[in-house]
Amino acid sequence: MAMPATTPQPVLDKPLLHYGRRVLERTAPDTPQAEYRLLDVSPLTPHIGAEVGGADLTGRIGEDLAAELRQALLEWKVIFFRDQRDFTPEHHLALAGVWGVPEANPFFPKSETAGVSRLAKDAMAVGQENIWHSDHSFMAAPALGSVLRAVEVPPAGGDTMWADMGAAYDNLSEEMKARIEGLTAVHDWVPSWGAVMTEEQIAHFRQSLPPVEHPVVVRHPRTGRKLLYVNEPFTTRIVGLSDEENRELLDALVLQARIPEYQVRFRWQPDSLAIWDNIAVQHYAINDYYPQRRVMERIAVAGVPLS
Repeated sequence: MAMPATTPQPVLDKPLLHYGRRVLERTAPDTPQAEYRLLDVSPLTPHIGAEVGGADLTGRIGEDLAAELRQALLEWKVIFFRDQRDFTPEHHLALAGVWGVPEANPFFPKSETAGVSRLAKDAMAVGQENIWHSDHSFMAAPALGSVLRAVEVPPAGGDTMWADMGAAYDNLSEEMKARIEGLTAVHDWVPSWGAVMTEEQIAHFRQSLPPVEHPVVVRHPRTGRKLLYVNEPFTTRIVGLSDEENRELLDALVLQARIPEYQVRFRWQPDSLAIWDNIAVQHYAINDYYPQRRVMERIAVAGVPLS
């Protein structure tokens, strides 16, 4: 129910309270209107997520098609394709190459095809809760994006959600925006991935993956749009703040991804694909299908340092 216009504003941001209209801009201000000649783009929400038709991704991806794919991802932040049958690991690699060089997650099992990770969950994965996150934010150059293919899906459940972190930033109060401007945060994989490792395994991976720092507010490397860049599993603290300040501020910031108005939800079918801009969004794979089986194949695209 909408709050009355006379409701006073809170003195400090509250992570799950908002008074008045939300600002839900699809692109940065003054962005030219996108035009598509080869793709059919059907929005799933007004500002994030679109199903895309008109492209057979098992064929050759020429530069004209590649340019429209890149444009669609910049505009919608996550794009979806249905019925991509006979889609091989080679097609997967070629599609990811539209955006850059494939990058393997250091913690996923190695596959026979370089860069393609097979993610299978079945009766061994008993409905554990996921966490909103941005892939590889614990790396000095976080992944630019990911291409995920559904191989086998449960008859119900197993959806994935994405949250627009440009909208999350836009809807912070001016007080909060001023408070976090110029701050940096530490990102570390040990509190999450390390929880299922031995001390020897942690020491091994720590050699190549030390804690890194990124701005709390980053500018998108292609559009320049300001984005909130903190997430629950990997952002451990904000540099220069006391423990109490860290707890209060990080709690408020990381919970912004949970706000439904910033999100899109996708129901998988076999041979569906999702491609997302890993800097502009966070995602959440819903683990509600135990004991059914879910098998996905994923490629991440190597990134650049953020500013």
